[in-house]
Amino acid sequence: MNIILLERIQNLGELGDEVKVKAGYGRNYLIPQGKAVPATPDNRIRFEERRAELEKIAAETKAAAQARADKADGATVQITRKASEEGKLFGSVSVHDIEQALQEAGFDIRKNEIHMPEGPLKEVGDFQLNASFHPEVSCHFIVSVIGEA
Repeated sequence: MNIILLERIQNLGELGDEVKVKAGYGRNYLIPQGKAVPATPDNRIRFEERRAELEKIAAETKAAAQARADKADGATVQITRKASEEGKLFGSVSVHDIEQALQEAGFDIRKNEIHMPEGPLKEVGDFQLNASFHPEVSCHFIVSVIGEA
């Protein structure tokens, strides 16, 4: 299935690119979410008429994401959990816990923007994590897990 992208999608293409995707991905996700339209001659013409408007919206979205990233970049949040004497947590610190701590600290980061490549945190220590606000904008922050008896 050929589609025209209405916004930049990571690992797929830029605004205005005509790409080939699997039919289910295009029909069930990209098109209903407003991220793409089928690549028909009529849609190509309509896209070219709206290109300037879409580029302006994309630039505003990126600028807003950059502002959020600048505010949160390098931030440190502390989370206290019960831990053993060896530093292993009884339970774990999940994305939801980190989102809650960031919200309480005044940072606007949602759980779907936080990346935890090694999964939930299961021991005491400082962990550097990333958050992606836009395919081109991300920031780093530190989660300090403190153990209590």
